[in-house]
Amino acid sequence: MKIAMWSGPRNLSTALMYSFAARPDCAATDEPFYAAYLAATGIDHPMCAEVIASQSTDPAKVAAFCTGPNPEGKLLWYQKHMTLHMIPDFDRGFLRGLTNAFLIRHPARVIASYTRKRESPTLADIGYVQQAELFDQVAQMTGTAPPVISAEAIRANPRAALTRLCAALGIAFTDAMLSWPPGPKPQDGVWAPHWYNAVHKSTGFEDPEGPLPNLPPEAQGLADLALPHFDRLAAHAL
Repeated sequence: MKIAMWSGPRNLSTALMYSFAARPDCAATDEPFYAAYLAATGIDHPMCAEVIASQSTDPAKVAAFCTGPNPEGKLLWYQKHMTLHMIPDFDRGFLRGLTNAFLIRHPARVIASYTRKRESPTLADIGYVQQAELFDQVAQMTGTAPPVISAEAIRANPRAALTRLCAALGIAFTDAMLSWPPGPKPQDGVWAPHWYNAVHKSTGFEDPEGPLPNLPPEAQGLADLALPHFDRLAAHAL
């Protein structure tokens, strides 16, 4: 099975990748379309040159990789994908070869976290519109709504939330998913030094977050634009 987990940035996505990678039956890959996205858009991200040098920039080759043999012959292959990487020019037919799921987090939390790493994000940068589009495409391809899990639910009760997610994916939950060693991981993308400082200090999912952060007016306006797309997927959350 190839599990494609689609989220925007700062969604607990790296921690969830570490959770699946901690399973002995699961390989993991970190954002395989990142270089193709940067090369196609010309967008300036931190460590842009290093990212482009580290991966294929051909989206067709990346799609073939994602639907090809599981690494190391593992039963499961967890692929961490960013929804913003799926620009309109990229053929999405490869989604049919994957078991797709969606990870969501409230826009206010995402924007508060994102702006600490990269200033002045746009709606396209945080991936909510693209996530809703991908959700609809997968639902149309499969005839059923794909699984949705929220970062808030995972942090509130990791065991219960991951048990629900695994059941929806048709796999067994294992306690190995609840912890991992600190530090960098073999599956980390080359961009990890910029983005993964906090998760590298972790050995499991953090405790639940408090109230939603208060955002400055411009950031709150962005959150307001993203919220309807978040709410639509949240209605399907496990």
